[in-house]
Amino acid sequence: MKKPTWVVEKERNKRIAANETVWLFGIHAVRDALLNPAREKLRFVVTKNAFDRLGDAVQHGPEPEMSDPRRFAAPIDPQSVHQGAALEVKPLDWGKIEDRCMGDGVNPPRVLLLDRVTDPHNVGAILRSAEVFGAQAVVAMSRHAAPETGALAKTASGAMERQPYLRVRNLADAIVELQGMGYLVLGLDGEADQTIEQVVEGKRDRAIALVLGAEGPGLREKTKETCDALVKIDFAGEFGSLNVSNAAAVALYASRAT
Repeated sequence: MKKPTWVVEKERNKRIAANETVWLFGIHAVRDALLNPAREKLRFVVTKNAFDRLGDAVQHGPEPEMSDPRRFAAPIDPQSVHQGAALEVKPLDWGKIEDRCMGDGVNPPRVLLLDRVTDPHNVGAILRSAEVFGAQAVVAMSRHAAPETGALAKTASGAMERQPYLRVRNLADAIVELQGMGYLVLGLDGEADQTIEQVVEGKRDRAIALVLGAEGPGLREKTKETCDALVKIDFAGEFGSLNVSNAAAVALYASRAT
């Protein structure tokens, strides 16, 4: 009996995912990946200088392949600022929303959702902010979002190894799931009538999710309709605009529990 097309496609995607690898580069990104026990490490290319800078972390990786810095042997973009260290790894599997977004029972959880934010440098910076402000997870779509790459990891400066980065097929469904878990879901929109502080006043003890859209198009209509409320960041002047990664940091700070 012939398998349905959707079954064939699902099995094909699983095979592709099983064979997928990522080359991380840069001292911070490689060091944190080497020290992450959850990371499957396959190949380690390093110069003598970088090997010394990585210190004891090198003991947690595969046998290092020493490379001449003038002819760096890792198959990465020659323009990459690799600092003499590159590590081939399998992508991390952070599990599902229900696994990562329940909170610790002590502090009200915070989650970031990204609607078509595709720039790896922005996502890397967002992961750093999420880690600093103690967010439970950063959630993005499986498609139309920045995948796990060396550029993302380098910008995240190690945060990618510690900050859950979940990928979902449908962002609206993820919002509904969080709402079912008790989250107040707020979408950032520059034309909103209320600020983040106004909406979270008296609700800081609740679980809060913040949804950010790509620069330019912003949130999609379906995303806006699914959020509990739309909010804006209060600016000092008549006009204000922030890079999406900066907006994520400000929003997390503005919605903090205390």
